[in-house]
Amino acid sequence: MTDPEAKPLLAPAKVNLALHVTGRRDDGYHLLDSLVVFADIGDRVQVTPAGERSLTVSGPRAAGVPTDESNLCLKAARFAGTPVAIHLEKHLPSEAGIGGGSSDAAAVLRGIAALGTPIPEGTEQLGADVPVCLTPRAARMQGVGEHVSPVTTLPPLPALLVNPGRPVATPAVFKQLEKRDNPDMGPLPERLSDPEEAALYLSSLRNDLEGPAMALEPAIGAALSALGALPLCLLARMSGSGASCFALFPTQEAARTAGRMLSAAHPDWWVCDTVLS
Repeated sequence: MTDPEAKPLLAPAKVNLALHVTGRRDDGYHLLDSLVVFADIGDRVQVTPAGERSLTVSGPRAAGVPTDESNLCLKAARFAGTPVAIHLEKHLPSEAGIGGGSSDAAAVLRGIAALGTPIPEGTEQLGADVPVCLTPRAARMQGVGEHVSPVTTLPPLPALLVNPGRPVATPAVFKQLEKRDNPDMGPLPERLSDPEEAALYLSSLRNDLEGPAMALEPAIGAALSALGALPLCLLARMSGSGASCFALFPTQEAARTAGRMLSAAHPDWWVCDTVLS
């Protein structure tokens, strides 16, 4: 049992505003250059001291989440060498390109650190997104995920997150890549003053995994088309390796209104308005 007094940690959704694949190492790992932000919604993780590692899962997205050693939460606890009881309240869709498992694992490591065990080096071994999720705020992620630099370029971005309910396996998406040595993002601008300016800049960047993922799962193209057709949408793009997509809007009210329209048109999709930062 976890301690009911233990404060749950937010494991926020991670969104890749841009993701450039810039190379591949001899060991097969891909080199990335990505602009990452985090939503104000996500899973919740409780971590309490225990005699042995354990994991329980609840929440609206708990179905199908493994509770054995294949779960990244337990892998994180094993990586830290600390026996803890973990409770995961699952709200984000799995295999969705918004870092759910990595953000959960990072929250476990943060929880263990709060209990007095420092976070070990090399967390990218758990997954490329884990290091950037350890400090969930806007950042540039490079290398195989181990190089994380804070970013102060961006204003808060009202957004809509959408998942069409079709899980996409990241290895399969990377396998579809035809070109693996693409240009990086280059120098970031010093300051983008509002969502409109940010969207204009982001339109000059890309997600190199979007095309390969769409080839594997046509529902991604349908989601992007639906987002792009919403009133006041500034930019629509896939996040990570998919299938989740995001759209940016000038205001939170515009994002909420668009979310209601999209949910009415596609009641089977996961749709969530948020602010990315």
